[in-house]
Amino acid sequence: MSILRNITTKAERFLKNPELMLFIGARQSGKTTILKQLQEGLNAKHKITYFLNLEDPEFLELLNRSPKNLFKIFTFDLSQKTFVFIDEIQYLKNPTNFLKYIYDEYQEKIKLLASGSSAFYLDQKFHDSLAGRKKIFPVRTLSFREFLRFKNEEKLSLANFLNLSLTDEEKIKRYYDEFLIYGGYPKVALTPLSEKKEILAEIAYSYVKKDIFESGVRQEEIFYKFMKILASGIGGLVNFSEISATLGASKATLERYFYILRKSFHVSQVRPFYKKIRKELTKMPKVYFNDLGLRNFFVGNFDSPLLREDKGALMENAVFRQLIERYDESEIKFWRTTSNNEVDFIAGDKDAFEVKFNARQFNKKKYHVFFENYPEIDVKLAAYEIPGKVSAGKLYPWQI
Repeated sequence: MSILRNITTKAERFLKNPELMLFIGARQSGKTTILKQLQEGLNAKHKITYFLNLEDPEFLELLNRSPKNLFKIFTFDLSQKTFVFIDEIQYLKNPTNFLKYIYDEYQEKIKLLASGSSAFYLDQKFHDSLAGRKKIFPVRTLSFREFLRFKNEEKLSLANFLNLSLTDEEKIKRYYDEFLIYGGYPKVALTPLSEKKEILAEIAYSYVKKDIFESGVRQEEIFYKFMKILASGIGGLVNFSEISATLGASKATLERYFYILRKSFHVSQVRPFYKKIRKELTKMPKVYFNDLGLRNFFVGNFDSPLLREDKGALMENAVFRQLIERYDESEIKFWRTTSNNEVDFIAGDKDAFEVKFNARQFNKKKYHVFFENYPEIDVKLAAYEIPGKVSAGKLYPWQI
């Protein structure tokens, strides 16, 4: 059996519910594997399951003609519950119509689980919200704990990272360096070091290219240049007017490209946090890549963290990647005033994190303006290098 993903375990709890289960995420992030893991689990319990890949043109044509043609593809015994797995649902001309019909007519007898390569396609084609009929599972590339599992370090992946032996701590640091440099695409994690760059290039120029083409973008060169600018500017404010002048593309075009990148799960947007001094805060968002390896590919840098000029930005993106394992993207904010008082991340209502490569760069007194306005929120430090003992309020990124 393939290496178990966390989302597979989470999704298993919803198999008894009638709602449609939709798995959406970037290409090559492991959606097909997750569907097959769920199918294997059901087969082991002697449940009836079918698997359908809509990259097959014959099946796609049949279902595009009518949702009822599902019964021509498979033979159903409606006296028993059947689980139908559909890979690449976004290829249907009208996914909503198909899913809604099967759910409304057969929800007691047929449970649908579907994957989609990009939320962008789902947004455009899901004309009906399917409210009350669906449960969406975002599929990201591997978290660091999943990455350890892919390295055959199951026990270490389950360990309490706040209480490790010196031997395990050294192991964690070594693995985390690889994770920082090459990211968490499953295929990249399993590939020998000498081949990782080649696989990331394939993802960038083959699978990202599919997102570009299928979303209607025709200025491919400008799109890739835009991705490179975003990759080199992580942690900074996204100023579409400035980038527009650099690339010679309209602001509206770049905003559309940004939307496509977000809906294709390649980047995430972080908005400003405010409750009390709104007028003092910037309105521009910050951007982070959802996979560190893809980000490093677009800046053309696979050096060790210690040797990099962009080590601070890399660390900030790494902390964001940790946070989206614990918080919804909409719950992660940053705080920055026009007079340059700032805190890198506000997560939820009570957690805040400032990111430094070395803990010595952190001076808590610099955040007095934030503390005066938000005394209920404590600012913790996340750093790659922490001289001496790790103390309360200081964390390595993997400990978040």
